[in-house]
Amino acid sequence: MSAVIVVATLSPQPGKEQAVKDAILAAIDKVHGEPGCDLYALHQAADGTDFVMIEKWESADALKVHGGAPALAELGAAIADSLAGPLDVKTFTAIPAGDAGKGAL
Repeated sequence: MSAVIVVATLSPQPGKEQAVKDAILAAIDKVHGEPGCDLYALHQAADGTDFVMIEKWESADALKVHGGAPALAELGAAIADSLAGPLDVKTFTAIPAGDAGKGAL
């Protein structure tokens, strides 16, 4: 099976950035412990407005389990009233190119 890459963008309401960041940070260790989680890394826009999760799951099945896991349900509940709009979640498969260590997640 091929790894699945996820890019999830979260846009907090103005003034709710820290609350969203704190909720995500609280979920990270739990998600890291989920079967098939190879990467679950938080990034914040340079202007402080948006957050992006870069994720790598060993398979589509592992991602599906993550989608129903308690950590994600808790995170969703914690940030539901703090987002400016719906999550933007996209899934990808890698196209390795160039240096093996630099050309794919």
